[in-house]
Amino acid sequence: MTFRTTTKPTEKKAAAEPTLSIYERIREDIISGQMEPDARLKVADLAQHYGTSTNPVREALQQLRGEGFVVMEPNRGARVVSIDEDFVRDIIEIEVLIEPALTKWFCSIAIDADIAELEAIQAEIEANNFADPKLHGTLDTRFHQAIYDRHYNRHAADLWWRHREILRAISRRFPMSLSRRQSVLREHRELIEAIRAQDAAGAAEVVARHVEGSGKHIIEQMGVARRNGSRRSPA
Repeated sequence: MTFRTTTKPTEKKAAAEPTLSIYERIREDIISGQMEPDARLKVADLAQHYGTSTNPVREALQQLRGEGFVVMEPNRGARVVSIDEDFVRDIIEIEVLIEPALTKWFCSIAIDADIAELEAIQAEIEANNFADPKLHGTLDTRFHQAIYDRHYNRHAADLWWRHREILRAISRRFPMSLSRRQSVLREHRELIEAIRAQDAAGAAEVVARHVEGSGKHIIEQMGVARRNGSRRSPA
């Protein structure tokens, strides 16, 4: 197992982010590129690296396997999956099916209080106006969670949540373009109005466009970062 750093992540991250679990720390090191794609993940080595016992590492690897960050092969053990444009595209193609379905159902049960809640969260998003990226991420999650969390299909809602956390972790590495910011605010407002009008098909269309736009933006930013990194690398 190779880490692309000369500083021991266990010491650095323990001081900077003491609340992160072993799962979160391994996931962050995979997403950030600290763990190289296809690197072999040995439980004993990881336990020593993160200063923990082997059980939390095994549990973390199983969770990461379920989320697609890690692949386990017979006689080869666990290996890191490449977090690239294809990885994001696969998630987005699933989300563009799940989120419109969850939204359609919400339209059938939404009441005035639900609209008021969405309006209040959106007002906070607009007041922040992307000044605090972490706050925006929290508010944006609350906005969509208010729509999806009450769905009867907990498998679908839980899958949305897992994908949401993965995409949020990946997108933290990149800036949000001005055009994407405008699209986010506009699409949120369009979604609220469609739900208010009980236009389930219209709301589903807005959400599908919202998901596709988010995925396209992340993929574009990943491409820019990769090309910039290639240009900066020594010949």
